[in-house]
Amino acid sequence: MANTLTHMPQGMTITAEIKPGYETILTPGALELVATLHRAFEPRRQALLKARAERTKRLDAGERPDFLSETQSIRDADWTIATLPKALECRRVEITGPVERKMIINALNSGADSYMTDFEDSNTPNWDNQLTGHINLKEAVRGTISLEQNGKSYKLNDKTATLIVRPRGWHLDEKHVSVDGQRVSGGIFDFALFLFHNAKEQLARGAGPYFYLPKLESHLEARLWNEIFVAAQEMVGVPRGSIRATVLIETILAAFEMDEILYELREHSSGLNAGRWDYIFSAIKKFKNDANFCLADRAKITMTVPFMRAYALQLLKTCHRRNAPAIGGMSALIPIKGDADANDKAMGGVRSDKARDASDGYDGGWVAHPGLVPIAMEEFVKVLGGEPNQIAKQREDVQVTATDLLDFRPEDPITENGVRGNINVGIHYLGSWLAGNGCVPIHNLMEDAATAEISRSQVWQWIRSPKGKLDDGRKVTAEMVRAFTQEELVKVKEVVAGDTAPYDRAATIFEAMSTSDTFAEFLTLPLYEEI
Repeated sequence: MANTLTHMPQGMTITAEIKPGYETILTPGALELVATLHRAFEPRRQALLKARAERTKRLDAGERPDFLSETQSIRDADWTIATLPKALECRRVEITGPVERKMIINALNSGADSYMTDFEDSNTPNWDNQLTGHINLKEAVRGTISLEQNGKSYKLNDKTATLIVRPRGWHLDEKHVSVDGQRVSGGIFDFALFLFHNAKEQLARGAGPYFYLPKLESHLEARLWNEIFVAAQEMVGVPRGSIRATVLIETILAAFEMDEILYELREHSSGLNAGRWDYIFSAIKKFKNDANFCLADRAKITMTVPFMRAYALQLLKTCHRRNAPAIGGMSALIPIKGDADANDKAMGGVRSDKARDASDGYDGGWVAHPGLVPIAMEEFVKVLGGEPNQIAKQREDVQVTATDLLDFRPEDPITENGVRGNINVGIHYLGSWLAGNGCVPIHNLMEDAATAEISRSQVWQWIRSPKGKLDDGRKVTAEMVRAFTQEELVKVKEVVAGDTAPYDRAATIFEAMSTSDTFAEFLTLPLYEEI
């Protein structure tokens, strides 16, 4: 492949094509930052990934998570995060979506307070998506991003949402870039390129380089990010504390270390978010071999079931005690065209979700579609009035125990429709992902990698759990799943447009991953090697 870069750091190799415009992102200084951060911190990342694997083995052997005795003093002490910058004080509604040009413009113009632009779960991280995403964001930060499409013109309004960037998680590499013969971290690659090109510009415009950190499983993983922030700020020449990061509590292990995670990031923290879909996936993944663990159909696992309610309230209490924002997760419901009754029901679901978060004390919540911003905003404004947040609302009445966080109900029903629904969503989503689209409306819900992970992990666990029985008494088996997979593939092909070859491949992958003897840690890891 042609590589037109005139300079790369010593020891760096890029194996992907450098298309016109990519050189504006892959500049010598930006790549030097990637290489420097890689050499300084990659050994720590690998050690932490090894620690994850070792912890998984202990959980598979029956260990139960608990609050850490060695960090009791941090939980007991009175401390707060650094004072929030003005641009992050008001986050009543946050919209999320991939780093695609039209999405970026529409999200920034949506009326939401902030926009989490996503290099992670709602984005297929192929080379072109990552690089064009950085080009788009560089223009968006400077207010110059525009688009002419289907006879329409798109450009930014005078007032736009505050931009927050989600890089990839610690488990993902950037396979096209290596330093000293070793792949770089996808998260460091995304973070470093964005910071290098945009931090000073954002600070000059009254905001700053703000991030969301996904998939953390411990405070030591947060500590690594904090040390990267300290080093990177010095390298690019912005004041220490300019970077602010909100951590998604989307693993069940992180729920036991929320205080500690905030503490590690306290000079760079902008709070925590209740990342509900990955959290459910994490619970299934971590307790997949526990004969007593078995969750009901995905649709039954709402924010009001015991373990999810305990997690949501614990996050809220923890954040506000530390003067940190608590941001609610995302309802997957989206507007439904052509069916007024179904749309009214969906919008009612969004409204009740945001009303519950607001009345609990959350400072904001997520939506996946611009059409949902007014509904979510209305529910938060009803409670907050003219206040930017509810951090003053302390929840000392909340007393959550380890037992509460591990109260995995409901266990039933598991239905044939539930099994088929998981398979259908899995095939549909994986097919779209392989085709380059990581954020897909399916059956009137917005699906991303997190919801696809629930789908395949539930099926895997139902096959193996003695409790994995349908409400009519039939045991969920590999044979049943294989038969349903072929039937659901036919249904998926009937509703997707264009080339259906990726969906054949998706069905093969879904069937293999859900019936395999071993459990793949993340479905995106083997998929990434195929794109």
